[in-house]
Amino acid sequence: MNPYFKDYGEYISEKFPGTKVQKISVNAGFSCPNRDGTIGRGGCVYCDNSSFTPRYCFGNDPVKVQLEKGKAFFGRKYKDMKYLAYFQSFSNTFSKSCESLRNLYEEALSVEDVIGLIVGTRPDCVDEEVIEVLRDLNGLRRVFVELGAESSWNSTLDIINRGHTWETTVKAVESLASADISVGLHLIEGLPGESEEMMLETVRRACRLPVESLKFHHLQIIRGTELEKMFYSRQTDLIRFELEEYIDLCVKIIKLVPGNIAIERFLASSPPEKVVSPRWGLKNYQFMNLLLNKLKDVKIKQ
Repeated sequence: MNPYFKDYGEYISEKFPGTKVQKISVNAGFSCPNRDGTIGRGGCVYCDNSSFTPRYCFGNDPVKVQLEKGKAFFGRKYKDMKYLAYFQSFSNTFSKSCESLRNLYEEALSVEDVIGLIVGTRPDCVDEEVIEVLRDLNGLRRVFVELGAESSWNSTLDIINRGHTWETTVKAVESLASADISVGLHLIEGLPGESEEMMLETVRRACRLPVESLKFHHLQIIRGTELEKMFYSRQTDLIRFELEEYIDLCVKIIKLVPGNIAIERFLASSPPEKVVSPRWGLKNYQFMNLLLNKLKDVKIKQ
């Protein structure tokens, strides 16, 4: 928690008062509709899922085993810890069978001390049947849905091969919120063709929706992606944030976000050997210290 904006720790403390809660990422073997040919192939131009997936998720272990491994790791620090199963990799509602989704989520919730789910997915992978499954489980344990919106500009979504529109995001958020499911949005700063004002307008539009949290990160150019080719060939305009410039942008974002909406993070974290640009050489906590010092200096609060 910090005095300048509502962070993830404060948000979770409100949901689970008096309880230490840790997310455990799991890889359930999902794909994405713009990877498997449903709507396209190749995925988003910036995406290398392995760049943000924990190493213990790369095997073929069942969800239950992955969660037990995560518990063994985090449990060394806090004996009374409770856990949220974080379905993180790819699109975790993208399945041919809602029954298989239900079984998978129930498997995670059957693990001792797992008190809820975080389901990361795309706005175009949330239909009425999926929402029914999530609503049922939300009646038993807390369910959070994290939607990858990335931008509110359809021109940007086309450039990055996202495969859905902002209107699709709006519909998904409103449908989930109507089902009393906690929903957050993931947004990327510095996408091809976007100005700073376009990024800030996306924040404004997101804050007008019934979201409980926002998760930001700067655009990273990862080796082996289509974006790396675009970067070197200069096919499109890319903002190349210097560290101080990005911190200044984060301050402007904080000023726009209402106090009831949590800001989960501002920084992407990928293995350094995979990152082409920007290479700031900072850990998350180091970046956060710089940001908090900046907020203190300029006397800005959410």
